[in-house]
Amino acid sequence: MRSIIIFIKRDWKNIRRSDYSDRRVLLVEDNDLNSEIASEIIGMTGASVEIVENGREAVERIENASDNWYDIVFMDVQMPVMNGYEATAAIRALPGRRGQIPIIAMTANAFAEDVQLAKNTGMDEHIAKPLDFEKLNTVMEKYLN
Repeated sequence: MRSIIIFIKRDWKNIRRSDYSDRRVLLVEDNDLNSEIASEIIGMTGASVEIVENGREAVERIENASDNWYDIVFMDVQMPVMNGYEATAAIRALPGRRGQIPIIAMTANAFAEDVQLAKNTGMDEHIAKPLDFEKLNTVMEKYLN
């Protein structure tokens, strides 16, 4: 069963927001509703968001981009064609900055072993679904500042 991102609107004036209008995010998500919601949430930071539907497309985009084209990748884990773990391994094998781009797991699998598996496969962070704007913003601050 696919998870659906649930976004609960909060009191926005109390939430710290960073401005990433000069940054490019690659969002890797096979579920249309999840990608639409995640794109909106990420877009609230001002970042430009490109969406691909599976890990293979993500690897191809990063492989064919210039070294500094994407600043960060938000990667679902369970996808057809190539899952997030396989895609992360393939990206980490790329030369230069492409292989070092921050990759953030974005999944409903949030047990301690899921978080550890994400890190063991080369992902830098793990964000549990449903997405939380404050957590996402904190992760972006960590890797983009």
